[in-house]
Amino acid sequence: MQLQQETGYEYIEGGVCAAAGFAANGCHCGLDANPDKNDLGMIYSETLCNAAAVYTTNKVKGAPILVTKKNLDATGGKARAVIVNSKNANTCNADGEEKAWQMCELAAHQLRITPEEVIVASTGVIGQTLPIGPIAAHIAQLVAGMSPNNHGEAAAAIMTTDTVKKEVAVSFTLNGKTCRLGGMAKGSGMIHPNMATTLNFVTTDAAVSSELLQKALRDVVKVTYNCLSVDGDTSTNDMVCILANGSAGNDPIIAEDEAYETFKKGLYLVLLHLTKMLAADGEGASKLLECTCSGAPDLDTAITAAKSVIGSSLVKSAMFGADANCGRILCALGYSDTDLDVSKIDVELASEKGSVLVCKDGCGLAFSEEAAADVLSENEIYINIHLNQGNVSAKAWGCDLTYDYVKINADYRS
Repeated sequence: MQLQQETGYEYIEGGVCAAAGFAANGCHCGLDANPDKNDLGMIYSETLCNAAAVYTTNKVKGAPILVTKKNLDATGGKARAVIVNSKNANTCNADGEEKAWQMCELAAHQLRITPEEVIVASTGVIGQTLPIGPIAAHIAQLVAGMSPNNHGEAAAAIMTTDTVKKEVAVSFTLNGKTCRLGGMAKGSGMIHPNMATTLNFVTTDAAVSSELLQKALRDVVKVTYNCLSVDGDTSTNDMVCILANGSAGNDPIIAEDEAYETFKKGLYLVLLHLTKMLAADGEGASKLLECTCSGAPDLDTAITAAKSVIGSSLVKSAMFGADANCGRILCALGYSDTDLDVSKIDVELASEKGSVLVCKDGCGLAFSEEAAADVLSENEIYINIHLNQGNVSAKAWGCDLTYDYVKINADYRS
């Protein structure tokens, strides 16, 4: 997967520790039966950060989300650390909030900060009681190993059915100061647009107010994470949070000015590529799908149409089978919550091997099935939909639906 290049932005190493003043770590505490798998992670800032977050819209919310929201409300949008575990989601448990708060207390004690300055997150099996003992027994080890070089250990700690770590970072200039923004994400299944589709942690050394962090995060999530679907299931524990410690020394961003737009573009690049990494690593996936709906009358219509196509199980299955079935794409557009004139729609399927126009003015076209199958044999497929009803475009991302998705989820609790 190629990174989108933009003038003024440079991709750098370091993930959530690319920004100055941040350290991270991950370790195995015993929640996961595999002794080689990190299952407890932490991110820490040397100084207090402005913070913002967005959460799942599922009515069933994990206890960590409820505690994190309370903490950010209590501090007025401030935080210094993130503690996160995998294997157990700490959701639908009678003692869930108590356990999530205990995780904040354990982290705070070791870091010598207040529990309210800790963001807590969990991912894994829903409905199983979270044992706090293993976390308590390893929290000192986790903190002792904190380092800017251990961002990969933290990224590994949040993986569940993920097959690869997901990290990306960029640098850019604000007011003559070099700023850095980086993130890490996890997610392979139970992913569907509705904020935020997985656990995602972002850090920056830029100085930005909590209010503008929140606005930028919501705006960027709308056109990145919220346009992602692997299987149509919206998780109970989804969260995206961002911490800004101001260590870069730029003039604080307190208005929606040019500096704000520069920062927001950097945030977009990081969340865009994490979104695509999540889509490419969907459970059992063999192909990354990118659907572009152009020629829409407005952004919401473009997003809704693209998401409807990318979320269709029939479209996903067709892409897995390299079947250029435009009927399934038109069907998904037809049941989307939009007011589209289907008679104006064109559909093109493309990859590095070329492209094939499969629909014109809402009608299927004759084409070489052999050539189309060759185009769809690649591991990155582009579904280009021209609505021809306006000037706005939007993208959505997903993956194909394979036999392995069912295999993985048939025994997920094991």
